[in-house]
Amino acid sequence: MVGRRIEILDSTLRDGAQSEGISFSVSDKLNIVKALDCFGIDYIEAGNPGSNPKDMDFFQQAARLKLKHAKLCAFGSTCRTGIHPEDDKNIRALINTGLDTLVIFGKAWDLHVEKVLNISKAENLKIVEQTISYLKLLGKYIIFDAEHFFDGYKSDADYALEVLRYAVKGGADVLTLCDTNGGSLPDEVERITEAVLSLFPHCSIAIHCHNDTGCAVANSLAAVNAGAGMVHGTFTGIGERCGNADLSVILPNLKLKMGYTCNGDISQLYSVARRIAYISNTQIDNNRPYVGKSAFAHKGGMHTDGVLKVHSSFEHVDPESVGNKRKFLMSEVAGRSTLIAKASAIVPDIKKDSKEVSIILEKLKEMEHYGYQFEAADASFELLVKRTLGLYKPHFNLVLYKTMSEFPVPAGGMPASATIKVEVDGKEEITAVMGNGPVNALDLALRKSLTVFFPAIKEMQLMDYKVRVLEENSTTAAKVRVLIETSDGKKSWSTIGVSNDIIEASLIALADSIEYKLSMNE
Repeated sequence: MVGRRIEILDSTLRDGAQSEGISFSVSDKLNIVKALDCFGIDYIEAGNPGSNPKDMDFFQQAARLKLKHAKLCAFGSTCRTGIHPEDDKNIRALINTGLDTLVIFGKAWDLHVEKVLNISKAENLKIVEQTISYLKLLGKYIIFDAEHFFDGYKSDADYALEVLRYAVKGGADVLTLCDTNGGSLPDEVERITEAVLSLFPHCSIAIHCHNDTGCAVANSLAAVNAGAGMVHGTFTGIGERCGNADLSVILPNLKLKMGYTCNGDISQLYSVARRIAYISNTQIDNNRPYVGKSAFAHKGGMHTDGVLKVHSSFEHVDPESVGNKRKFLMSEVAGRSTLIAKASAIVPDIKKDSKEVSIILEKLKEMEHYGYQFEAADASFELLVKRTLGLYKPHFNLVLYKTMSEFPVPAGGMPASATIKVEVDGKEEITAVMGNGPVNALDLALRKSLTVFFPAIKEMQLMDYKVRVLEENSTTAAKVRVLIETSDGKKSWSTIGVSNDIIEASLIALADSIEYKLSMNE
């Protein structure tokens, strides 16, 4: 029934931690918990205390958090065969967290029962019921994850359903249907979820999908349409192999498109997704629905003109409803309307026939002829407009810089060094730094010298660095374009530099990045 409430469980700290390249520190996990709680997530599956000492340390520290919205959950398996739950060390670790809500997973696919666990189907049913009933006696709220449920159902539906029955017999509060291998398709998920609900009409059913067919979001929504009342996922879609269902896409679809009620302030969706990605040291794809930088970006002149007249002509929702913003891209296919739309956000009183428009257009043509391309460098474009119109005063002046590289690299040393002199309000600062290459050394030297005057620079972190050769036939003498992305944990921005010297191009982009950060703090 449309309008019913759907609960959300975020597994960034458990399933997300299994993503390639992810390694959360205890501090990272605590900060993500705070971000998710502030957003309003219902449940946070925070890790397996029996799997490693770091998770045990996390749960000890998390016990001191004063959460306003979310319930913290610990994750673990059913007890081992031949061992009573009270004697199982992993079950004891779950209990020792002191948490009221536990997520217990058990096998629902006969293949895993007989070929992976190497136990009988009957023994598997026994440990599912025993584990849950023991934890229920201790007053725990149990979310039972029926692992590989959809594969199990397709292999032996009677047995997969029997696993659910034994979980209910043990007292499970929620039954989670897991597409652990991520190989199911939406029509299958909807059909099987409907079948489960017809047999367990009084049970709370959850859905947990992986993205191995690219259908994790669609599968989750299909399960909700079939009657599921809880969705599991990770806030930015990270997870083992191809990832988990992306909550930053599922939540706005449930609320804005499908009419369901969910906790969570989706007007903060963009900022929370960025915050979690920043802590995780991951990138959010520009074309990610709702929270990507390009989700509401308009490049074609006709598109821009249409959006300026009627927003819904080329936008399916209001960008601000998810905390994102409309963006107009400057390019060879953009028209004067695009420039007005972009510039008016910087200079509100600018008009189509203003002389400032012609001045900016001429400067843009000059810069683009040299090799600049501003559609992916909004921060540099904003600085360009302000500089061109005389509306910007630089925060610092770069007096000189020098870089040196060494080969072979000294044992235990860094291969490059940079010396830089900056001037701020008549005061000079000279800094020399060793780095892992000349660009890295220059970046470190520039930040170190300016942090003396502007401590806020410490918040900045370089997220991405790209170089493109613009004149392929010029070989090593070619002009290059450097694009960098920077974040301060709250916002990210991109800047650009172009030169025949890759060091200079990098420095131009780095300096713009710092200038933009300082202008935001004014």
